Formats: sequence, C-alpha cells, structure tokens
Amino acid sequence: MKAKTVFYCTECGNETPKWQGKCSACGSWNTLVEQTVSATEKKQGRTSAVKNKAEPKKLSEFVADSEIRFKTGMSELDRVLGGGAVKGSLVLVGGAPGIGKSTLLLQICSYFCKDETVMYVTGEESERQIKLRADRLGVSGSDLYVLAETDISSIISASDRLSPEILIVDSIQTVYSDEITAAAGSVSQVKECTLRLMQYAKRTNTTVFLIGHVNKDGAIAGPKVLEHMVDCVLYFEGEQNQNYRILRAAKNRFGSTNEIGIFEMQEEGLRQVENPSEMLLSERPEDSPGTCITCVMEGSRPVLAEIQALVAPTTFNVPRRNTNGIDYNRAMMLLAVMERRTAYKVNTCDAYINVIGGLNVQETGADLAVVISLASSFKDRPVRKSCVAFGEVGLTGEVRNVSNLNQRLKECARLGFETCIVPANSVSKLVIPKGIDVIAARTIYDALKAALA
Repeated sequence: MKAKTVFYCTECGNETPKWQGKCSACGSWNTLVEQTVSATEKKQGRTSAVKNKAEPKKLSEFVADSEIRFKTGMSELDRVLGGGAVKGSLVLVGGAPGIGKSTLLLQICSYFCKDETVMYVTGEESERQIKLRADRLGVSGSDLYVLAETDISSIISASDRLSPEILIVDSIQTVYSDEITAAAGSVSQVKECTLRLMQYAKRTNTTVFLIGHVNKDGAIAGPKVLEHMVDCVLYFEGEQNQNYRILRAAKNRFGSTNEIGIFEMQEEGLRQVENPSEMLLSERPEDSPGTCITCVMEGSRPVLAEIQALVAPTTFNVPRRNTNGIDYNRAMMLLAVMERRTAYKVNTCDAYINVIGGLNVQETGADLAVVISLASSFKDRPVRKSCVAFGEVGLTGEVRNVSNLNQRLKECARLGFETCIVPANSVSKLVIPKGIDVIAARTIYDALKAALA
C-alpha cells in the first residue's frame, strides 16, 4: 500500500500537500502537522459519497416530537444543556485532566439506568478500574454496560447489538479507525471517529456523550472542526486549589450558551451547588476596603459575585495592572474613566482586580462594582454594609441601565442585602422587594458618594 504524506491544520482541519507556516484556510500560525494517509483511504473517501444517494424531503413531511428532551438526573447539567439532553444528539465534554469529566458522566449513568440502557466505553481504563470508581461514587444499575475498547468499528458493532439509549465514549482521543494509518489522537483519527459516531447517533437516535481532553492553550485537543461536528460543546472549568467546578456551554444547538452549572468536588463525587451566590460569598470579609458585591446574569440565573481590588502606589515608571475573572481591556477603560471623571488619581498606582470563586464575569453590569472596589481600596475605606452595586459605566462617567434588574433585586433581597446602587434611569421600572433600599446613581460620582458614605 502506497502511503502519502499530507499536512493537516489542527485548528480547522484543512489539508495541504506541503508544510506552511500559516494555514491558508483559517490563518492560524504553526498549526500544520504531518500525517500519513494511504492511497486507498482517498479512494474510499471519494467513492463512499457516490454509493449513498440520499433523496431530499419536504419540511412539511417531518413530524416534530415534543418529547425529544430527557433529564440527566443533575439539574445543573440540565440547565447547561438547555433543559435536558436531546435524543440523537452528540455532546462533547472537555476539560483539563482530573477536573471531573469522567466522574460527571459516570454519576449521571446511575440516573439513566433506571429507565434506559447505557453503554460506557472506556479507552483509558479497564473494566476493573471503572468498577472501583463506580463503587466509590455509589453508581449501580443493572442496565449499565461497560466496554473497554478503542476500535471505532468494534464500538459501533457492540452498540448495534446492544442498542443502548445512551452511549458514553471516554475519550475520543483514544479511539481509532483501522481504515486510517495515523496514530490514535491524530487529526485524521479524531475527525473520522467523531464523524462515524455522529452518523451512528443520527441513524439510531442514540444520545452520545464524548469526553475530550484539552491542550495547553485550553482548547479541546484535535482539530477545531471537531467542535463544529458535534451538537453541544461543554467545558468543565475549575481552579486546581479549589473544589468548585463550573460547567459552561461553548456551543449548543438546542439551547442557550449563557447558562452555567456549578459543582463541588467531594470524596463521593460531584455535588451540585444549587445556590452559587451563597458559595461565592461564603468567605467574604466584613469592613474590609477594596471589595464590593455585584449581581451578574449567567443566562437566566442571577449570581452574586464578590469583586476585590487592590490599589497601591507604584515604584516604577509604568504602573502594573492585573485582572483575574474580568476582561483586562474593560478594566483599563474603567481605570481611565476614574482618572478623568473623578478625583481619584490612579494613574500612579498599581491596580489588581480579582473576581472571587473562579467566576469569569463577562457582562458590563459589573462595571459599577469594579469602580467602587477600586475607589474603596484607593481611599482605604470599606464599602457600606449590605451593599450591592450593578450598572454599566460609560466613557463620560454615566451609569447606564442593565437587563433583568428585577431578578437581580430579588436575589439580593433573598440573601439579606439591604442596599442596592442601581442606574437612575431604571428606578421607575423597578419592583422593589421588601427590605431593600434602592439608591439611584446617574454618574459614578453619585455611586461612589453613596457606597463610601
């Protein structure tokens, strides 16, 4: 068999006969890797499309099934998936090694096995190791089948014989196809195996969960086209020195990508954190300068987060800036607004901003809390007790309206906060809960005057 050497782009999967420093398809640098492809593989790829002739159908001929979703047994996972898993979908779960991907999927097997048949395919562990972990997690079920196999043809054949409703593959980087000469985990192998699993899921209406490892850049290992092939991409995130894990959707064809699920890693497995606000505020210091509470929307869920700032005079010509959990450029803009629109001269100070709990705040509703925490640290004066602030800050120093203010106020009242600093333009539309004192702020000067009183 004559072999041919080609180069694949690890970002988009584009194929070129020669190596290039920059991919001509996606523009990424240093992403082309060499792979060996036999001549028969090319021939099979060209003839397979000719054999299967599909006939188009009218859209009116299809019948929509309202019972297409089903629960996974974990409300946090259901929230991220958009209300539950979808039959016939292909879900990719990625994350760093040891973050809890296999633990999460093995735990939901216990719920699935009550009414459905589940096949768990492991390519990294033996059946005995899976049994030991299942006993530790308390997972049991007569309809849970385990298969230690890495050949994609054997996996699909076993699935056809068993006909499970749920198929879990751990992990996609260990599965290979005999029709491709490249090693398992290579670009061509990952593409081919994922494609065959996708075809199997659509053909049999089986829900398939794939586990994918991430590389040093934080992206799922393999070609970027892998994320385009699947229906849903979930990322499992968390700090190494903390027990809390955040599950967020990077892609979801059947729901929103703004929802997050929060879990806590314990000895008996992952525990759902149904009240993330209390978790994020559990160790909040009192009467300490440089900290402010804000309420951000993660999809349809209001979450209270603590934003801390440290402002100190610098000994260098260029002050140092560092952010964690908030966009760096956004933070630099807020520092410039403070310098220009208030009496706080922060241009000669180092500034450090941190969001507690590993939460990544992306919405602009946290702008006002960032400004208040920076001013509190600069003046070395604590923010008034039981105070929450949310609002977008403009370049002229005005405080602009944000969405879902009533939901944010309800969450603040539920956790016992008494004062909320909100944009002045939104006060007339608010339904103020009992026990909440709302302070309207038109500019950041008004907000700082109220917060540091």
